[in-house]
Amino acid sequence: MMKNFSSSPSHNSNNNHHQTPNHIRERHHRKHGLLSALPWRFSLRGYGFCMAALFLFCFGSLFYQLNGGAPRILLDIRQYLGESTYLNDHGPPTQRVLPFPSQVVYNRVGKCGSRTVVILLRLLAEKHNFNLVSSDIHNKTRLTKHEQVDLMKNISKIPQPFLYTRHVHFLNFTRFRIEEPVYINIIRDPISRFLSNYFFRRFGDWRGEQNHLIRTPGMKDDERYLDINVCILENYPECSNPRVFYIIPYFCGQHPQCREPGVWALERAKQNVLENYLLVGVLEELEDVLLMLERLLPHYFSGVLNIYKSPEYRKMGNLTGTVRKHTPTLEALQVLYHRMRYEYEFYDFIRDQFHLMKRKIGLRSVSRPPAYPPDFLRKLALRTPEPLDEDEELDSDLEDANSWLDHP
Repeated sequence: MMKNFSSSPSHNSNNNHHQTPNHIRERHHRKHGLLSALPWRFSLRGYGFCMAALFLFCFGSLFYQLNGGAPRILLDIRQYLGESTYLNDHGPPTQRVLPFPSQVVYNRVGKCGSRTVVILLRLLAEKHNFNLVSSDIHNKTRLTKHEQVDLMKNISKIPQPFLYTRHVHFLNFTRFRIEEPVYINIIRDPISRFLSNYFFRRFGDWRGEQNHLIRTPGMKDDERYLDINVCILENYPECSNPRVFYIIPYFCGQHPQCREPGVWALERAKQNVLENYLLVGVLEELEDVLLMLERLLPHYFSGVLNIYKSPEYRKMGNLTGTVRKHTPTLEALQVLYHRMRYEYEFYDFIRDQFHLMKRKIGLRSVSRPPAYPPDFLRKLALRTPEPLDEDEELDSDLEDANSWLDHP
């Protein structure tokens, strides 16, 4: 009897040996088909990561909308990194510009080129379509608490973008929980500012000699024609403290102690400059100041230097110079310098900060030297080693410090 070898183990083994690749491919296709039909399996860690990313995205979007735009940190990052797109990455590098502040306050210091800058601002506001609000109040720099709040609220209601300017001491918006604007300002050599103000009150400027009669109608002739050396050396109120302590209070603020010549007001003013001012320039370097403003606030000051150098503007600007101004004697300057020693310390601080900012931005330009060079002032200091005693009382309308500290 013959045996059927087709079902024998050896034959099956041989068949299996030849058919194994086909079976493997068939099983592989079946397994691949099952995986393609099933969803991906996530680990618990991967699931948690996806949910956290979704939560951060939603929270960031909500934060963006509630704050009316990108968070400040994003604006700061864009400032230094720039906004990159595919086209930018494959083309020339984008020009990096600072974020666009839409609220700017220029609490201009008297006789520090403010009328020159205001003329420029009027032309720039028309050119760049921002709202310029220039206050006509010139003789009220110190405000009560309620006046401060009312003024700050009115400023914050101006349609943006705006630039508000007024002769007023620094206003602390954050103290009253009001959004802080960007501050700018310009100062000048303290003695030069004092002399300009002294003669301007008496004789006006080149716009017409009679305009001083409108500003100081009650001034008698003996006061109007008072020799400035007599005013300084005989300690007239106009030429003594606290009247000559003038620049620092604009940066110190509304606290009564800000009007008292001393270290407290000086340090408070420096702190406010560092924390609240985008730029404080010096009038002796006005062209550099305008270049800096054009760089820092292009939406306001773009093209300002071209306007400043134009013949049409020069005709208007020349009319703002004070007439009949002359320099006191060396003895009078010596006395005046010591009365203004804190003012000069602040002026030197501002000038150093301004030069530091110029170096950071890479601005190099020719600037005029200060009206009274440091060597000259050092000689004045050596001639009078001890400060003069000045016990003049402050103006009678100063607020009580304790009542000032109370919130309205």
